[in-house]
Amino acid sequence: MAELRTLVSKVRSKNAGPFWLTIDIFCGSPEAYVRVSRDLATTRIASVFDADSQTVKRFDIPDLNVVKFSLPRPTVQGALVDRDMHGASWAALVGELDI
Repeated sequence: MAELRTLVSKVRSKNAGPFWLTIDIFCGSPEAYVRVSRDLATTRIASVFDADSQTVKRFDIPDLNVVKFSLPRPTVQGALVDRDMHGASWAALVGELDI
């Protein structure tokens, strides 16, 4: 097992509108893509963000060696309790996952 961030080129998160976040995992090689695509379950991403796994959308893009997840933000962007208006810090949580 290894931390995801050590296996891939980049993990990025950002807003996908005021109600959604997107997490992009740029694998960098076909081998890393196969491992991430095979070993990183959508339910695992949902559990990291305490989200209902039925609401998490997954996109595997083999031509680009990218795995992408979109999920509802825990709070609306810009709300008083929103701790990350741009959605950029969520990537760190995913990068620390062991796969």
